[in-house]
Amino acid sequence: MHIVIAPDSFKESLTALEIANIVEQGFQSVFPDATFSKIPVADGGEGTLQAIVDAKNGRLVAVEVNDPLQRKVTAHYGLVDNDSVAIIEMATASGLTLLSVDERNPLITTTYGTGELISHALDHGARKIILAIGGSATNDGGTGMLQALGVQFLDQNQKPLAAGGAALQQLHAIDLSSFDARIQECEFEIACDVDNPLVGERGASTIFGPQKGATEDNVATLDSALDHYADITTALFNEDHRFAHGAGAAGGMGFAALAFLKGQLKPGIRIVMDIVNLADAVKNADLVITGEGKIDRQTIFGKTPIGVAKTAKKFGKPVIGIAGSLGHDAYHVHDHGIDAVFTVTQRPETLEKALKDTADNLLSLSRNIAILYQLGMKTRG
Repeated sequence: MHIVIAPDSFKESLTALEIANIVEQGFQSVFPDATFSKIPVADGGEGTLQAIVDAKNGRLVAVEVNDPLQRKVTAHYGLVDNDSVAIIEMATASGLTLLSVDERNPLITTTYGTGELISHALDHGARKIILAIGGSATNDGGTGMLQALGVQFLDQNQKPLAAGGAALQQLHAIDLSSFDARIQECEFEIACDVDNPLVGERGASTIFGPQKGATEDNVATLDSALDHYADITTALFNEDHRFAHGAGAAGGMGFAALAFLKGQLKPGIRIVMDIVNLADAVKNADLVITGEGKIDRQTIFGKTPIGVAKTAKKFGKPVIGIAGSLGHDAYHVHDHGIDAVFTVTQRPETLEKALKDTADNLLSLSRNIAILYQLGMKTRG
């Protein structure tokens, strides 16, 4: 019997690879002759970098970059496939978690650090960049990232703009003369799971600005600034991306990726499944096991377990889902390819205790699922 184990991470508890190792151990105690393929996966959000690096036996690279408020911070990105492919999580350099609640201010926060990560990856030979853009603290339309790559955003006096989304109100011209030439040699895939446009009622500023610290007045300022930025960019490239699906992702980073990087915006889970070659592993499996921290109705909207399950069902494979916790509406996943779901939590307990016991509980659960699966095999036999 061959079993594919393809989980996402359990946030604040276990990485995807750690989960796969524990599930393997549990099943191996019941099926000692079984073979296993352990494939860490993610949906483009937190854990994507680690999952791909683990799945592809890549390496993490530490870089000192600027955080959203231009303070020095150590961020990481991954290199796989003989350093030809870089995996960059925007949040490690430009993320909301790098700021306290009082520090959140999308008028001035910048994506410059993300551009520094891209530049460093180019220095190491990467020519394909997978950029996961969830969890940002910014609303600068990706201009900070582009500044780090040599693009100049100038006011009417030909002076560089200050950092942040509000400064784009003063944008007069964009100078590409120093834009890193290596960008033209690169393929950019952007892990993006929202379809919001850059501006308007569903735009970056209106929908995501408040969680980044924007007041109602700030939202209006930022939306107007991004619209003006789009006008200048459209005139430069003779192509308008402001209403493209995903242009408003990560405070307009989606727009910058489309207009300046000529990138492709794709669902995060699709990008990850492609790079780890999940379909090739699943087609030869007898059983597929997936999971994430919580399985509920939201899981059906582009989350890892459903992405794995849909791939498995193309080959008619049974799928088991394991979660740190189950929502009351978890049954919705049965209509999307997951045949059975189980929770690691064994008893009422505090979150702190549950997180501490996750590994032991997961091992116990994995053994029990394996025994149940074995009973089913005997019944069928």
